[in-house]
Amino acid sequence: MAVTTPVFGTSIRRVEDPHLIRGAGRYVDDLQPAGCLHLVFLRSHLAHATIGRIDLVAARKATGVAAVWSAADLENVKPLRIEEGVDGMTLPERRVLASGRVRHAGEAVAMLVAESLTEARDALELIELDLEPLPVVTDMERALQEDAPLLYPDLGTNLAFRKELKRGAVKRSFDRADLVVRERLVNQRLIPAPLEPRGAVAWMDGERLTVQVSSQSTYGVRDTVAECLGLEADGVHVIVEDVGGGFGSKGGSMAEEIAVAEAARRLGRPVKWIEERSENCAVTWHGRGQLQEVELAAQRDGTVLAIRSRILADMGGHLEVYSAFIPLITPDLQTGCYRIPASQSSVLGVYTNTAPTGPYRGAGRPEAAFLIERMMDRLAGELGIDPVDLRLHNFIGPSDFPYTNAGKLTYDSGDYARTLRRLVEVAGYEQLRAAQRRARNSGKLQGIGIATYVEIAAGTDADQATARLESDGTITVVTGSTPHGQGHQTTWAQIAADRFGVPVDRIKVVYGDSDLPAYAVGTFGSRSAAVSGSAVHETVTALSTQLRSLAAAAFEAALADIALETGRLQVRGVPARAMSLEQLATWAIEARRQEELSAQKEFAAPAEVFPFGAHLAQVDIDRETGAVTVLRYVAVDDCGPVINPMIVDGQVHGAIAQGLAQALYEGVIYDEDGQLLTGNLTTYLLPTAADLPMFETERTVTPSPNNPMGLKGIGEGGTTGSTPAVANAVMDALRPLGIHQLEMPLSPYRIWSAIRSARAGSDAPRGSDQSQARARSSRRLP
Repeated sequence: MAVTTPVFGTSIRRVEDPHLIRGAGRYVDDLQPAGCLHLVFLRSHLAHATIGRIDLVAARKATGVAAVWSAADLENVKPLRIEEGVDGMTLPERRVLASGRVRHAGEAVAMLVAESLTEARDALELIELDLEPLPVVTDMERALQEDAPLLYPDLGTNLAFRKELKRGAVKRSFDRADLVVRERLVNQRLIPAPLEPRGAVAWMDGERLTVQVSSQSTYGVRDTVAECLGLEADGVHVIVEDVGGGFGSKGGSMAEEIAVAEAARRLGRPVKWIEERSENCAVTWHGRGQLQEVELAAQRDGTVLAIRSRILADMGGHLEVYSAFIPLITPDLQTGCYRIPASQSSVLGVYTNTAPTGPYRGAGRPEAAFLIERMMDRLAGELGIDPVDLRLHNFIGPSDFPYTNAGKLTYDSGDYARTLRRLVEVAGYEQLRAAQRRARNSGKLQGIGIATYVEIAAGTDADQATARLESDGTITVVTGSTPHGQGHQTTWAQIAADRFGVPVDRIKVVYGDSDLPAYAVGTFGSRSAAVSGSAVHETVTALSTQLRSLAAAAFEAALADIALETGRLQVRGVPARAMSLEQLATWAIEARRQEELSAQKEFAAPAEVFPFGAHLAQVDIDRETGAVTVLRYVAVDDCGPVINPMIVDGQVHGAIAQGLAQALYEGVIYDEDGQLLTGNLTTYLLPTAADLPMFETERTVTPSPNNPMGLKGIGEGGTTGSTPAVANAVMDALRPLGIHQLEMPLSPYRIWSAIRSARAGSDAPRGSDQSQARARSSRRLP
């Protein structure tokens, strides 16, 4: 039999793209059900206040208004589920509408439903709301002081939780260290800012509730809506079609989706809510938001002995589903790729009068990489050791895997030195350093930043898939994953195509409907390829065995004698005894064995997977303006075997852009009254393509033992490596001026101010920059 060329590992074009680039995508706001009502929210203009009088009478009488409700009207709706960060922590209720007190500007206090969006907005102005202002606290350190305003007086503190972790001989390591490097690092708040904000449309289909949403988790929405409304899971039908980005912010249901579902159930008509951009900035959870105080203990030869940290994690005004969980990932990974035997951390979750926080691309892992990679660069600078050599000296060796770090995470596999050496080779590192010396000799501020990372991905919860042979000989794969740019329709088809020996266009991948025979926790955490993809792999493998069994029955042959290749089943060595997939489907239907044309399997990984990589940024800084130009960006990532290199490159490019943006551009700003000053895309700075360099990407391949294809995941590696790489490059450029640490974003004004202060604080003439550069030049480790 002829053998089909495998498509696993090839850069075939994404099958998702044609309908999107032709404008045929279907997003939530494209839905216009007959008789649809429109929902809007009345939101608090104050960051902290008690709710006095709320009068809905006039609004209820307004033209076109179908209903107006406050928290008192929604007592039947149960609080949203919140994941505990620490066992036994107190979890204040998170309800659809605020009751008694508002804790951040933008918190919803009432909802109104009307015949048109215009009528809804007009009627909203008629609601009379009296708020009694309370003192505001937006700074985490201030929030922990004894006299700070309390968001939850019953708790007696703004401390949401505390978690201490200590492993290894931390004190002894610091006592015997030759050098201790200390730094205060800020991982600023970020707005996820997907192109499509959140939205939902809900309607009753007989006695059953249907909700269509923009989400990263079809089944997660189903379960949350059912739980909050007191319904059985099969009483809720969730549909997810095209999604215009999520980046973690659509990974769990928030109050608004529950409100839409309840309104549709009460009114018996379709109800629609589409988030405004200002709402998205002010209300949808923010990412990051950590203050890290870190100490690194080392010997003079560069050996790192121990690390300890105190991390304040901003929870905002209330907890969302994953708010308390995300920051606890950071200390578990604060040893990074390095053999650091002792680690200590204290994580404090803090309530402030700001928007809640939650997962944002990387979700705790970029914060960890930034922590350790900035400290490694600071250590390299103090010791005068090249940053590459310092990292190579401390890496976990390839023979050490599986390796359990000081955070008790067991890394599955890795070869960190190989990846970094490949980066050095591809980037021409020695040549870049030589060029940097020439640039500094001519008075330029040029920097090179290195960052390596390892991240935890996938998780161990099971995902499920179904595959079936259709009567026309095509294969349908049903996945529980909810793609929104990841290319699952293409990559899952590649997995299936190789199993059946057919072209990719003979595979149809369907998703985004909770009634379909599949399941997935969600598309986040770089889990899809390793878990949902493995479920697809196991399912199509099972189906191929079933089809061979059917062919064996049809040919009256042994199963071992049946080959499935190039879309045909044949008795080995007997070309005349063969049939196509379409012919087999016909035979099975006639033989009343059609149930064997379908297979369903689930996959639960025995342990997590750990993607890793090494990134390099080269930057130039304008002395007079502080503006940063990224001259080159090179990334070498390892996500195990690659299903589709083009899709992986796309994931890496997008993630680098977001991590670079954190380093240089983005940052949420509140004033002292808790008002969001970056509440739209004019004031919140996102980069455009013109602000980004060309990205040079390479890969190494280290399979994971924790799934059948050895996959590790790639969706968040770029954000994890790029922020510290760019920050390290900027600080490397400024090092000759005696500037060692600045907070992100590294804006032109912030850098210009630091340069100005450095000049004012130095008695040396400006020409001394070059002598400082020579004095701080790195020595290479033997």
